[in-house]
Amino acid sequence: MLLDLVYLAVLVVLSPWLVWRAVATGRYRRGLSAKLLGRVTVPNPGRRPVAWFHAVSVGEVHLLATLVPAFRKRHPDWLAVVSSTTDTGLAEARSRFPDLPVIAWPFDFSWAVGSALDSVRPSLVVLTESELWPNVLRAASARGIPVVVVNARLSPRSFRRLARVAGLARRLLFRHVSRLAAQEDEYADRLRSLGVPADKLAVTGSIKYDGALKDRPPRARYRLGRLLPRGGCSPPYRQVLLGAHAPRSPRPLIWLAGSTHAPEEEIVLGVFARSRPQFPALRLVLVPRHPDRFEEVARLVERSGLPFVRRSRVAEPLAEMPAVVLLDTVGELGAAWGLADVGYVGGTLDGRRGGQSMIEPAGYGVPTVFGPHVWNFRDAARRLVEVGGAVMVPHADALERELAELLVDADLRGRMGSAARELVRRQQGATARTLDVLCEVMGCQRKMAA
Repeated sequence: MLLDLVYLAVLVVLSPWLVWRAVATGRYRRGLSAKLLGRVTVPNPGRRPVAWFHAVSVGEVHLLATLVPAFRKRHPDWLAVVSSTTDTGLAEARSRFPDLPVIAWPFDFSWAVGSALDSVRPSLVVLTESELWPNVLRAASARGIPVVVVNARLSPRSFRRLARVAGLARRLLFRHVSRLAAQEDEYADRLRSLGVPADKLAVTGSIKYDGALKDRPPRARYRLGRLLPRGGCSPPYRQVLLGAHAPRSPRPLIWLAGSTHAPEEEIVLGVFARSRPQFPALRLVLVPRHPDRFEEVARLVERSGLPFVRRSRVAEPLAEMPAVVLLDTVGELGAAWGLADVGYVGGTLDGRRGGQSMIEPAGYGVPTVFGPHVWNFRDAARRLVEVGGAVMVPHADALERELAELLVDADLRGRMGSAARELVRRQQGATARTLDVLCEVMGCQRKMAA
């Protein structure tokens, strides 16, 4: 009850801002009955046991895209249910799991989570990475429902905050969690120092490595590749007019800046503009992390004076790829990495975010550059740098120099890309280890991984 009062007080204080955001961006308006009251429906005519998988947003949904199919293959008699907190996460989950129930995750009010749990009736709840809510955990525990956190991580900032209230965290959070499957030893050590018993901890590795190793299929197989051509030939109408003597434009070199935050877009645009005279074939694909910043970034690109298109407004294949493509859609970043020659991983230069994942571009063999603030993916960043698959720059001023070195040396790009892919290949197996942890909690007989 006390937690509910705290949540309500926070909601009242934030309500003017939330209303403004809902009007301005359309967020927070969908699925309110599910989120506020826990009113969800999950068809289960066969009364199969239910495993409820929760992903906060798009990135975690992509993680479940690897784990859930493997779980269903190992446990075909179970019904998997997927939920997400954000509107974009729900849309991506419905796209990834068209044959599964996809529902909105309830806010952490006791009545909402209780209603949702009673409607879904799960025999297992699987949370991703760092999503721990006191009322959810307590309500699940009261109903005898085991909760497992997979791909668990604990950033230095979160660890410092929890360390100040370690006793409270143990009572409200960790006592109600059945197992935590950590990505790496460092995260497990932090959780152990907060008082999580050793028998609740397992180190399984990152599932993101298992879903990351991807071959680059022919460009024509990518819808994005068809819309944003990068071949080295002249547009067809010029070939018709000028015949065999039509000049051929050089094949574009694509620099993809993915999952960027402010002020990284401004930094990247500046580096790109200064690099174009030396590298006229260079093109920039800019992918902001949050959809509610698409309009803001579009205005920023427009003010730069660089020719650009917004991906959301490209319905037919373009004759030529413009200088800048603003990827203002959800769910296409993976395909875009498959087109990139060089990458920049966002959230690593501002000192507040702790970085976004550099595992996906590594799986495509994209040589990447990122800044020093990578505590969310410290282990992956360190390993990539050690094997020569990525470069960490100390500050924004060094980004331009490292980009130039990669652009002038195709052999260097090839070596870095190969090293990155090989690292991803060596890290495979976290999904199978995670399924073993779930199996232990479920009490099933251990089976060989699929």
